[in-house]
Amino acid sequence: MNTFHLEGRSHVTLSNLLKIEGWCESGAAAKHAIDEGRVTVDGQVELRKRNKIVANQVVRFAGNTIKVVE
Repeated sequence: MNTFHLEGRSHVTLSNLLKIEGWCESGAAAKHAIDEGRVTVDGQVELRKRNKIVANQVVRFAGNTIKVVE
């Protein structure tokens, strides 16, 4: 499992996280994947593109898993 460091920020939006990690080639592709229900946060399907992902949450998409840390 990889980790994503917030680096002093309080959160990162779900669509931005998918784009930053390179799991989607663009923000539009990330939003489309979320709309299709292909992304989970802490084991639950997440349909909110602007969902604020905070420390200790785990995001999964397309065989990738990442834990967000401070």
